[in-house]
Amino acid sequence: MELKKSPKADLENKKGLFIEIGLVISLALCLLAFKWTTTIKETSSLGTMEEQQVEDEIVPITRAEEVKPPPPPPPPKVIEVLNIVDNETKIDEELVIDDTEANDNTVIEVVPIIQQEKEKENEEGQVFFIVEDMPEFPGGEAALRRFLANEVKYPVIAQENGIQGKVYVNFVVDQHGNVTNAKIARGVDPSLDKEALRVVSNLPKWKPGMQRGKAVRVSYTVPISFVLQ
Repeated sequence: MELKKSPKADLENKKGLFIEIGLVISLALCLLAFKWTTTIKETSSLGTMEEQQVEDEIVPITRAEEVKPPPPPPPPKVIEVLNIVDNETKIDEELVIDDTEANDNTVIEVVPIIQQEKEKENEEGQVFFIVEDMPEFPGGEAALRRFLANEVKYPVIAQENGIQGKVYVNFVVDQHGNVTNAKIARGVDPSLDKEALRVVSNLPKWKPGMQRGKAVRVSYTVPISFVLQ
C-alpha cells in the first residue's frame, strides 16, 4: 500500500522555527527567574523578655593563719661556784711580777730580718715588660735585623711546600744581658718555628734593661720573617 502525505501537513520544513520559539521561551523563563524577588515581612516586636532575679552570692573571706616562729631556746644556766675561805687561809701560789725595766746587764735578742732578702729575690726574679731603659742589641735595631738575616737558614721542607710567614719569638733579657727563656709567641709552621728559636738562642749579649738605675729582667719579642723568593 502506498503511503500518501499532504505537503501542508509536513512539518519538517518548520523545524527551525519551532527550535527558535523554544529558545525564546526558555530565555524568557530564565530572565523571569532572575528577576523574581521575595518581600521580607517586617516584625512589629522582638518578643518579650522575662526578668529573672539573680541572688547575690556571698563569698566568705578567708585569711591565712599566721605561723608564729618558735620561741628561742632558753639561755644556758651558768652555775657559779664560790669557794668561801677564811681570811687566815694561806695561798700557796703567789703572783710574780717581772721587772720590765732594762739596765746595762739586760741582754736583747736580735732577730734577723729576712723580709728584705725575700724582696731582693723577688726583684731579681721579676720580669718587666716596660722599663725606663729597654734592653738594646749591640749596634741597635739595624744590627739586630742584619744578624737575623744572616743567621736564618730557610728550612728545605718549608721551601718545598711553599710555606712562608712571620714567626714571633719571645725571650727574656736578664740582668747580665743574656737571652733566656726563648719561646714561640706566634708560630707559622713547626720547621720555621724551630729555626726561629735556634737563631734567637744564639743571640749575643744585650745591654740589659734598667729600672731606677738598676739592671732588671725584661721581656722582649722579635719578629722573624720567612719569605720565598
